[in-house]
Amino acid sequence: MNYDLIKTVVELIQQFMEQNEDKALYSNDIQGFSEWLIISHPEDSESEPGWLGMESGRSTDSIINTLLTRMGRYAKSYSRSATYHSVFSSQDDFIYLISLKSVGPMTKMELIRRNVHEKSSGILIINRLIRNGWVKQEISQKDKRTKHVQLTQEGFTVLNEHMDEIRKASRAVVGNLTHSEQMLFIAILSKLDEFHHSLYRMNLEAQELLDAVYKKLN
Repeated sequence: MNYDLIKTVVELIQQFMEQNEDKALYSNDIQGFSEWLIISHPEDSESEPGWLGMESGRSTDSIINTLLTRMGRYAKSYSRSATYHSVFSSQDDFIYLISLKSVGPMTKMELIRRNVHEKSSGILIINRLIRNGWVKQEISQKDKRTKHVQLTQEGFTVLNEHMDEIRKASRAVVGNLTHSEQMLFIAILSKLDEFHHSLYRMNLEAQELLDAVYKKLN
């Protein structure tokens, strides 16, 4: 009996259980373990997808960047369709409202950072929501020096009125991915988001950003 192999498998299962305990991205069965193994140990996977330009030397970096950009544009088009006949000016309106509904009151900058916007763009969105009566700004009960923005009853109502269409747009983005593929996709994107958000929180100037990324990678 190959005890070294058994030991390796047991150690991998232990890693899977420890990492999956907090985030619970995978099911606690052989299928969930297999999905985790593919993501966590890609070097063990022999199959690789092909892509346009691969034979001429197009890099994985290039195709991933292109595909993410395209996905963002597809998602934006679905959001526009979902809000075409609505009172929202853009998808950012309902995204900010959803953030406030999910998290609760927060400062303007906390709301802006949560949605990964530049300050100037975020302030415009928040001010528009305030003018529409969907969001209000009040002094924090914990710290009188701080003002929080929060969802109003009108904002809660208008958001709920359009949630069915918003959910349809989200479902459209997922497309034909199976449940298992969605779980893998969430794991990959969560890892990537965590990496980039750590840089976003540093509030670096544009000319410093790429150097900071490469420093983090090396």
